Amino acid sequence: MRVEPAWIDYNGHMNMAYYHVLFDRAVEEGFNLVGLGQDYLEERKASYFAAEVHTLYRRELKINDTVRVTLQLIDFDEKRLHFYMEIRHAAEGWVAATMEGLSLHMDMEARKVSPFPDDIAANLAVMKAAHSRLPRPQALGRIMGIPARKEAREALLASGTRH
Repeated sequence: MRVEPAWIDYNGHMNMAYYHVLFDRAVEEGFNLVGLGQDYLEERKASYFAAEVHTLYRRELKINDTVRVTLQLIDFDEKRLHFYMEIRHAAEGWVAATMEGLSLHMDMEARKVSPFPDDIAANLAVMKAAHSRLPRPQALGRIMGIPARKEAREALLASGTRH
């Protein structure tokens, strides 16, 4: 995919919202492989919704940069998908952003979370088995926050206070 001119903000790089456009396009393509595409919605009246997303912006993208986006299925259960994605500069290979996502399988008529049908669960099992051969991403489960300074931690420990 290519960074489009309309996606560039006043800082001269791709606005953060458009990283999610790239991730969204790739997640649709990736999960279409297991049968969770638009046809699934139309024929079986079910889909999947984003429940939680953690994005790490590592390097800026600029106008006309080409990128490739990868998806790795980390885990799934009867109603949820846990996956990891990376946007990489297509020519140079560096990581521009990572995203960890959790999605819920939805019955679209009831608008409620529901179990995956057996055939989709079987397809997800095949994808997970293939992806389990890949290294576990280091950014998984990353906690956001401002780390305490070393001196502050030492003072807390010396005072007996625990956080």
